[in-house]
Amino acid sequence: MEPKIDERQALMAVLDQDRGLLHERPGLLILADKGYLSREPDTYLTDRGVRLLRPSYRNRTPHPLKPVRQLVQSVNATLNLPAAIWHNRATGQPTTRSLIAYGH
Repeated sequence: MEPKIDERQALMAVLDQDRGLLHERPGLLILADKGYLSREPDTYLTDRGVRLLRPSYRNRTPHPLKPVRQLVQSVNATLNLPAAIWHNRATGQPTTRSLIAYGH
């Protein structure tokens, strides 16, 4: 079994590996959960011009993440059925409006 890498470390590794990613997206905004509260990723991202938006904390400046998070969840829920329908049609499934195959 391979050791798990911390997702903050994974993000930094991805950005280090694909240097064009940040160059092509100046002012990149990343939405994250409270697990991203750490000095190392904060410094790393700030140094590269990336903004990190995460939930508010008692001792930190508030961030308006809740409305953004609700919007992202709403868009994901809205796109789930059309994506499944497209996939079912593209793969020749007999029932195109079924999400049963994706319920696991």
